[in-house]
Amino acid sequence: MGGKWKPLIIYHLMDGSKRTSELRRLIPDITQKMLTTQLRALEKDDIIIRNVYTEIPPKVDYALTSYGRSLKPALDLLCYWGEEHLDKVYGDKSKVLEEF
Repeated sequence: MGGKWKPLIIYHLMDGSKRTSELRRLIPDITQKMLTTQLRALEKDDIIIRNVYTEIPPKVDYALTSYGRSLKPALDLLCYWGEEHLDKVYGDKSKVLEEF
């Protein structure tokens, strides 16, 4: 579960399945290659599942497994901690929270 991107991917999948393009829009700083690499690693670790739909054009989306959803309490704590310490990184955290 280490790294910069995996927690963000999991966070965005908490509210439902997403296509690769949706994840790219939600995480604009990630490259396509890095997103693909991280999705494959999360799938290998049984945290997400890749759903392939047999349509034309083909459709693929990603969703959390029950194992992946079990990370929600830990992710919530990390988000809370991050919000509490925004001023350490950004100075005035009220201005940063307005952007979110």
